Amino acid sequence: MARRVARVTELGVQIGIVLGGGNIFRGLKGESKGVHRVTGDNMGMLATIINGLAMQNALEQLGLETRLQTAIEMHQVAEPFIQRKALRHLEKGRVVIFAGGTGNPYFSTDSAAALRASEIGAEVLLKATKVDGIYTADPNLDPNATRYEKVTYEDALHKRLKVMDSAAFALCMDNRIPIVVFDFYDEDALERIVCGEAIGTLVGDKTQIG
Repeated sequence: MARRVARVTELGVQIGIVLGGGNIFRGLKGESKGVHRVTGDNMGMLATIINGLAMQNALEQLGLETRLQTAIEMHQVAEPFIQRKALRHLEKGRVVIFAGGTGNPYFSTDSAAALRASEIGAEVLLKATKVDGIYTADPNLDPNATRYEKVTYEDALHKRLKVMDSAAFALCMDNRIPIVVFDFYDEDALERIVCGEAIGTLVGDKTQIG
């Protein structure tokens, strides 16, 4: 993933990254094991910081200049999230990694991505997932599921499409930030999207999706 990001930075694109933490701990799943939801979400946010450190290390090994900002303050490890500092880092060509979710329980990293995208004035939010876009149903379970090439925010919310949570869709809709959902495992997808190629599913308002 770091190599893919490095290729995109060579195009002169400013990049902010929001990572999940589900490979380490997922707050919702903790409830089934007796972990209180708030405690579980806090554990999940800390997991995203571990992943953020790993991503920072990988990017710096490739020679990229980075900054890790966290919603939960831990000064010995990373900067606290400050919007003006994040913008300054981006202006200087640094890759900024936003970890710790929103800093609040009950919000997913999708919501954190939509929030940070809004705060830094992002032109687009790119959502890497396990399938190559948004489908009418889970394509791994339903062989008749079909992929949307384009979908409006309103339809995504009304149909309760599961690729992102409703809070993230609503925040992007309010701030008119288009979303591109694409396949994480496609090694060239990120670069092709940035270059303007139609990859995955585009979510936006009627003027954005055409």
